[in-house]
Amino acid sequence: MNVDEISFRMALIEGLHLAGLVDELTRVIAAADEAPDPAIDRLTPAPYPDDPAAAAEFATATRDDLLDRRTADAAVVRRALEMFVDPGEDDEGENEDQPDQIEITIRRAEIDAWLRTLTALRLIIATRLGVTAADDDHDPDDARFGVYDWLAYRLDSLIAIADALDEIPDDV
Repeated sequence: MNVDEISFRMALIEGLHLAGLVDELTRVIAAADEAPDPAIDRLTPAPYPDDPAAAAEFATATRDDLLDRRTADAAVVRRALEMFVDPGEDDEGENEDQPDQIEITIRRAEIDAWLRTLTALRLIIATRLGVTAADDDHDPDDARFGVYDWLAYRLDSLIAIADALDEIPDDV
């Protein structure tokens, strides 16, 4: 058993969409200083909501570092998804031999980057949809929440894998 990496399968359309979402996350973070964005505020929460001066001081000291880490995490995920974006088309733009699903391998050291990136994506989407922690319940038939719920499914799956890996000693 190789506990230094995990593998899972993802449908081509899922991988393509996730790569696009990760690209959008990177663009949102890159534009963080251009205009106020509630999604960025949600990615960099104020630990002192009742003390605006302390919250501003904390943000000044940590915001850029937090956003840089989120960008680095997104880059880890995006590299793993590159095979979905450029699957190796033939001369006519199609590859008939392309499988319906592709296996993704993640090094154990990269799992946290995946977890943080999927969480960041859900936070941004939740902000855009007006979802708060207090009202995460929504109509499962509401199509606007499809990607939000799909990301929750992928995140839950990775958390289960990460938890299982945590139970295995590093020296196995």
